[in-house]
Formats: sequence, C-alpha cells, structure tokens
Amino acid sequence: MGAGVIGVTSAWYLAEAGHEVTVVDRRAQPALETSFANGGQISAGHAEPWAKPAALPKILKWLGHEDAPLLFRPRLDWAQWRWGLGFLRECVPGRFERNSRALAGLAAYSRECLQALRRSTGIRYDELTRGILQFATRKADLETLKQQAAAMREFGARREFKTAAECVALEPALKNSREPVLGGLYDPHDESGDAHKFTLELARRCEQRGVQFRYGHVATRIEVAGDRVEGVDGLQGDAYVVALGSYSPLLLRPLGIRIPVYPLKGYSITLETKDGPTVSLTDEAAKIVISRLGNRLRAAGTAELAGYDTSINAARCDAILRRVRTLFPDIVPGEIKTWAGLRPATPSNVPVIGRTRFSNLFLDTGHGTLGWTLACGSGKALADLVSGRRPEVDFHFS
Repeated sequence: MGAGVIGVTSAWYLAEAGHEVTVVDRRAQPALETSFANGGQISAGHAEPWAKPAALPKILKWLGHEDAPLLFRPRLDWAQWRWGLGFLRECVPGRFERNSRALAGLAAYSRECLQALRRSTGIRYDELTRGILQFATRKADLETLKQQAAAMREFGARREFKTAAECVALEPALKNSREPVLGGLYDPHDESGDAHKFTLELARRCEQRGVQFRYGHVATRIEVAGDRVEGVDGLQGDAYVVALGSYSPLLLRPLGIRIPVYPLKGYSITLETKDGPTVSLTDEAAKIVISRLGNRLRAAGTAELAGYDTSINAARCDAILRRVRTLFPDIVPGEIKTWAGLRPATPSNVPVIGRTRFSNLFLDTGHGTLGWTLACGSGKALADLVSGRRPEVDFHFS
C-alpha cells in the first residue's frame, strides 16, 4: 500500500526476493505526493535527527514567524500535541546520540543499496555524485557545525571541515553570495537526484518483473481475523506492507496500532535554469537544501505542523526563493514552480520498519525528511523481514 519512493523500492526488493507483488495507490501514477518534489539529496553523511539539544533555543526563536524553518500551527488534534511533546523529549542528549547512530547506519546501508541498484539496472534520474556541502553564513552556525561533525564521527559519518575558500572552490557559484560563506562540512560520498524520476523509472522496471500496480485505489480498511490480516478492501495476499507515509497511522488506528508518525509539511521551489550550483548544498542558516536536477534547480525546506493540510503557503515559498537569490544573485530563472508535501515524521526522525502484532502485516513508514536517503535500504531490509531473513543492516526493526 503506497507507491511513493518507499513503497516502490519495497516492491522492487520484494520482487527481487521472488515474491509476487501488487502495489495499490490512490493516485494515477507513482510518486505524486511526498516523493514528487523533495530536496533531491541522498544525504547519508548528513543523516541526523532534527531533534537535538541545539534545536530547542532555535525553536523558541522561531515561534510566531510565518517564514520560520519550523512553524507550529496549534490544532485541536491530540496527535499533533503528542508528536510535539515527543519531539521535545527526543532533544535530550542521550536520545539524540541513540537516534543518530540508528539513522547513520541505515543511511549508509541505503546509499550502498542505491548504488548497487543503479549499477545493476542502469537507472537514471538526474543523479549527481558530487557530494553534499553543508555551509554556514553565520559564526554561531559554523561553531555548531564543527561540534556536530565531531559528534557524528562516532557514528561513522565522514564529514570534512572546509574553510570559506575551500567551500567556494568546491562550489564556485557561492562566491557571489550576498552573505559570505564562512565555512562548512563536506561529505564527498553523498549524492543527489530526482526522487520522482527515480520512482517512475523503478516502477517501470518493477512492472517488467511482474509487479502489478493498481492506481486510483484508496486503501480504507484492513480486514483481520485473529493475529492475521485477511485482506485490504477485498484485495487478498499472504503479506501486507503499509507504506502510506503520513497516512499510515490513519489506516492502522482502527486496528489499535499506534505509530508516532505525524505529517510535517515541507515546501520546495523548482527553477528552470542551467546557472547556479552543481554540488548539492545544505544552508544551515535557512535550513534549506539545494540540488541540481538536470536543467532545474530545486530548493526545499521548512517544516510546518499543520495536520493534513497540503495547501501552499506563498510566504514560505517566497522565503525559500529570497534565500536562493541571496546566495546566487546572478541566477535569472525561467519558470518557477512551487510545491508542498507532507513528510511522514516521527519525533525521533527514526522510521518505523518491521512487523506489527499481526503476523503478516508489515510497516515501512515514518522516514520524515530522509525518505529519499533511506528508501533503498529500508526497502531491502523490509523484503528480508517479509522473507523471514535477518536484514543485513544493524537497526532496531519492529
């Protein structure tokens, strides 16, 4: 259930393991929701939780600002408040280290799986293997990056500190920034690419392997008997995988299954231009990522706790565009497209992958801002679990 990047990669690895697979999705094609226009980063070397001790003072500073990187819109929704309280709890130092370790291991494994898949299939999706540069334009942010780099080295992250001159040498497009770059962290092993294109191409290869896709089908009810699932809206199988992103908890709730997943609305703008950077970038000050996708430049970021509202807030897209113009004043873009999507986030940022209390019902959801980064590793591990094998990666599966 679900034909985003998580669902389709799961289907691919399940088919590769010898299973007959059917994918159902409410949309007319794969990857038309959260996977449609994300930031484009496969950021294994930068896969760390949003929930960290340093986040607390910034969250307080952002309160009430419409263009803040994190915006909380209070609702009469206990799930929203429970998620927010859970996020604050995960900012505790011991929890941050535990979550960082889990994400780093799964992210590195997932990057290896993606690279192997690319070699075996020849799949193309505007991919670039030029690494990711996380840069700072403020002294306080630069010091924070240095501390983070030291902490993440314990978990295998190999971020290299770069001076201002080295950052500009890596990405010359930053040299004319109206806010000079002071330094940053670089992981040469990270990548970027279009998650939407990747998912479409992988779905096509899935179909060649015999995977069936049923589009326009809304999963509304899971039918159970005893400790097993017997069907979903009349569709029957031996095992069932919920990969519905932010909508996963809504389908699971009638079964008494509670998962800590809540939608975080993110925004992106896509500029038609050949100008600008080719190294994928993370702007520490504005909390946005920027990736080159062929003749397009994608800038994405911000998080808005606003329930299941997918409307586009122009102020937030304008803030991203202003930042891009600050960093790259020489860019004269053609068409500019705006987008908003719901990231299925857990308070810890660690996804929910594994078996439920129903013996043939599995979950692959809750990847938050790291869905593209973790997709292949999650899908392959999920296929191992469904097949009764122990996954290759060390991760706390359900």
